[in-house]
Amino acid sequence: MNAKLTLRLDEALIRAGKQQAKRRGKSLSGLVADYLSTLEKLGPPSDELPPVVSRLRGVAKGVQEDDYRRYLEKKNL
Repeated sequence: MNAKLTLRLDEALIRAGKQQAKRRGKSLSGLVADYLSTLEKLGPPSDELPPVVSRLRGVAKGVQEDDYRRYLEKKNL
């Protein structure tokens, strides 16, 4: 059963969505429906971090954010 849904979006985003839908030969509603179906198939988001990120956890322990910013500023000179 189809039901009507009203969305409030930025006008530029709506224009971009309509262009994408046209390129794909779909309506904007169809494009949104496809996207939501894809999200449903992916299942709930995982709280688990990817392995590469997990290994990095804690490597900067004790480093102050301001010190790190200064380091990056010097590095980019």
